[in-house]
Amino acid sequence: MRIDPAPGRLRRALKKLAATPEELDAHALGHAREVHGCQQIDAVSDREVVRVFGHLKNVALAPRAGTPTVEATLYDGSGVITLVWLGRRTIPGIKAGADLVAWGRVSCHDGRRVMYNPRYELRV
Repeated sequence: MRIDPAPGRLRRALKKLAATPEELDAHALGHAREVHGCQQIDAVSDREVVRVFGHLKNVALAPRAGTPTVEATLYDGSGVITLVWLGRRTIPGIKAGADLVAWGRVSCHDGRRVMYNPRYELRV
């Protein structure tokens, strides 16, 4: 009789094969978030100063009251937060597909998390 030394390995391998690309992406981002010592986006609350890591899903120029504004959606596998830089038309390195760590104070508007003028570090 042969005893499988690692039944968990087979289970993990099968789970990876059956996972959707979104689930695999969320798992990888969750691991990277832990490495950078950041909080989960879905766990942050209003008016809290946080440090988050994620992947920029989209970046757009969205004028607010006549002022140019760069808005980016940051996804970390658990949720999304909108990063807003007021008075800017473009920011070098801030583009869809970039990974970054952002920190600042979270606001909640219309049920979505927003961080105005966050500090950030691009990660490669």
